[in-house]
Amino acid sequence: MTASHSTSFATPLSDAVARTDGPYQLHSLARAVSVLEALSESDVPLSLAEICQRMNLHKSTAHRSLMVLERSAMIERTQENRFRLGLKLYELGNRAVEQIDLRARVHPFFRRLAMQVGETVHLSVLQKTSVVYLDKVEPNRRVCMSSKTGTSNPVYCTSMGKAMLAFQSKETTEQIIAKIRFVRYTRKTLCSREALLKALERVRGRGYAIDDEEIELGVRCVGAPIFDDNHRAIAAVSVSGPSSRITAQSVPGIAEHLLRCCRETSASLGTHTKKKPHLMSPFLRNYSN
Repeated sequence: MTASHSTSFATPLSDAVARTDGPYQLHSLARAVSVLEALSESDVPLSLAEICQRMNLHKSTAHRSLMVLERSAMIERTQENRFRLGLKLYELGNRAVEQIDLRARVHPFFRRLAMQVGETVHLSVLQKTSVVYLDKVEPNRRVCMSSKTGTSNPVYCTSMGKAMLAFQSKETTEQIIAKIRFVRYTRKTLCSREALLKALERVRGRGYAIDDEEIELGVRCVGAPIFDDNHRAIAAVSVSGPSSRITAQSVPGIAEHLLRCCRETSASLGTHTKKKPHLMSPFLRNYSN
C-alpha cells in the first residue's frame, strides 16, 4: 500500500527535532505542532510563503519545521512545492482509534476476569520491543501490582509480551527479536535469543505465556493474546499477582479464565476463534515458562 511505502523511510519526529534544533527541542516541537494545525485548517496544500504569513514566522524558521515534519512523513510535498498533511498522521490516528475502541471492548470481559481470578488484570499492546499498558483492573486485595497505565516493560520478560510475540508472523517476530537488548532483571530472566524462541514455542503450544518472576522476584503473570479479524495478535491480557498466590498449581485454572476472556474479546472484534485451535486447546499442560 502507498501508506506503508511512504512511512517506511520516515524519521521519528523526536529524532528529527533533536537533529534540527538541539537545545530548542521543546520550542521547535511546539512550532511543528502549530504547522500541522495550520495545514489541517486549510482545504488546499499551502506554500512556504502562505505558511509564514498565516503563522507570522520567518521563512528560515518555518522551513526548518517543515523539513522536520516532512522527514517524519507527518506532512508531504506536492509537485507544486506546496505542503499538506501526510499519511503518517492517518496511520497514527487509526492506531489511536483502535486502542480507544479496544479498551472499551475489552473492559466488560476484563472486569469479569479480575473478579473470577481475584488478581490484577492488565491490557497491553506491542510497541517495538516493549509492551505498553493501556488498562488495569485491581481486585479488592491488600497486595496489588504497582504498575501504571501508559508505562512499558520489555517484551521478552513479560507474559503479555511473549503472548503477542508468539503470534506474529515469523518475519515480524525475527525483526523484533533482532532489536532486543537483553537485560537480566532477575536470575530467571530470559537473556538470549535462543531461550526466548524456545519460550515462544511453548506459548504457541498452549495458547498462553508465563512470566515466572522474570522481571520482578515474587511476581508471577499469565498472559494471552487478543486477535483481530485478520488473526493478528494486536493486544494481550494478563493476570498478575504474588507468586505465593499464583502458584504452579493454580496457573492452569487462571489460564482457563484468561483464555476465555481473550476468546470473547477477540470474537467481539470479529475474530472466529474456531480458526485458532491453539486458543481452544486444553489447559492441563505442564507448567513451565
